[in-house]
Amino acid sequence: MKIKIFDSTLRDGAQGEGISFSVTDKLKIVEVLDNLGIHYIESGNPGSNEKDRLFFEEVRKKPLKNARLVAFGSTRRKGIEVSRDDNVLALLEAGTGVVCIFGKSWDLHVEKILRTTLEENLEMIGDTVAFFKDKGKEVVFDAEHFFDGYQANPAYALRTLAAASGAGADVLVLCDTNGGTYPTDLQRIVAEVKKTTATELGIHVHDDMGLAVANSLLAVDEGVTHVQGTFTGFGERCGNANLSAVIPGLQLKRGHEVLEEDQLKNLTHGAREINNIANIPLANQLPYVGRSAFSHKGGMHIDGVAKVARSFEHIPPEEVGNRRRYLMSEMSGKTSIFSIIQRVDPSLERNSETSGKILEKLKALEKEGYQFEGAESSFELVIRKFLGLHDPAFEIEYFKTIDESTTAALSASSIIKIRVKGQEEITAAQGNGPVNAMDLALRKALLKFYPCLDRMKLKDYKVRVLDGDNTTAAKVRVLIESTNGEETWGTVGVSTNIMEASLKALVDSIEYNLLKEIG
Repeated sequence: MKIKIFDSTLRDGAQGEGISFSVTDKLKIVEVLDNLGIHYIESGNPGSNEKDRLFFEEVRKKPLKNARLVAFGSTRRKGIEVSRDDNVLALLEAGTGVVCIFGKSWDLHVEKILRTTLEENLEMIGDTVAFFKDKGKEVVFDAEHFFDGYQANPAYALRTLAAASGAGADVLVLCDTNGGTYPTDLQRIVAEVKKTTATELGIHVHDDMGLAVANSLLAVDEGVTHVQGTFTGFGERCGNANLSAVIPGLQLKRGHEVLEEDQLKNLTHGAREINNIANIPLANQLPYVGRSAFSHKGGMHIDGVAKVARSFEHIPPEEVGNRRRYLMSEMSGKTSIFSIIQRVDPSLERNSETSGKILEKLKALEKEGYQFEGAESSFELVIRKFLGLHDPAFEIEYFKTIDESTTAALSASSIIKIRVKGQEEITAAQGNGPVNAMDLALRKALLKFYPCLDRMKLKDYKVRVLDGDNTTAAKVRVLIESTNGEETWGTVGVSTNIMEASLKALVDSIEYNLLKEIG
């Protein structure tokens, strides 16, 4: 069955806490979603704010390959002709071929929130849908609070759908706006509604019980062919149905036609791109697209996956553009270590003398306080250095960092001197703290030689004191997570000097990035 995906990241997602899209951000996300083959991109409410109005002006200049843009707004206000309603006219001026109109389907909202009559609400729905159909628009009707409304007054909730359908709505979307409908109740209600209308049905679910994905999948099982959500699940309160989980769930688990195979393989990349633009870290534990989705730590799990991947993985990670990771820890056993060794040198045998010596090197580093879970990139560099396969891209000849007590935004400065292929470079930078200053100074010096570092940035920085009994003389372990906008990697440094430990982790991070970028 063909399933149409309606992405609301730019509208419903923008209502999530901590989210604020610029017009440029929205244009970039449209491009990502369009390349993925998303069918509808709900792009904002032009009647609610100037930013969305400007966005619709700009996006007209960028023709799309796959998606149809959607402008979102409400039914006409009570007591006013539809053709004189400013919000309705703003929707028309947005110039999209598709409009999404939301209207109340819960009698409580009609009488207590809109403070109008049940009959007037039906007229508001019918008038607004008919107005846009007369203008040649495809109309998606979002029946807001439908499931709560149906459970309170099923006859009236169905009348709101009939009003929209009778006026020509192309899709009737059943909304679990409060996100509190239990899956079996939602499934039953969708099945009952399906019997009452020939109009295409859609589903829009919020995640207030952590069940938005499950409810979306169950709705499709009952015949819904239009699924709404946000791409990585962010939205108001607990968020919306996470489309990066819904899409592969429908396609890989139920065999529905959603995206082209090559587009599905870009799912993980798309999720990371969107969250990078939103400046929201992609949660490691997200199904399908998170870094931990196909990560294995327990020795028995790793051994099983190495022998038969599907023994501990429900799908091959490549199908959604993700990859398998073996985490380094005391629980993981030799398989995870050997997987990294083979990545560096596939010719090495598991029980070879060289592999044994690398394991001994690992144990020695662990005694010093190193831990490579989440810092596999540092361990890969250890292996390369041990095998003589690593030629350092640069050397640090001198560094000094000064942390000053000040009310200024930039509270630290760093001076660093490097050598690259016989050439010296000395650079200074200010930063928000000594580590930030050191990072900026080092990359500023290296940019002259390696312009690709311009895309790299620190994503996370963690410090752990290893032997607290030694108080200020204690060893510290620094873990750094870095990204180039596409990939994320972790590195580690250990020292009794926090700045030295930070520099070790930072140097590994840059070396690993250069290894991947230029070989």
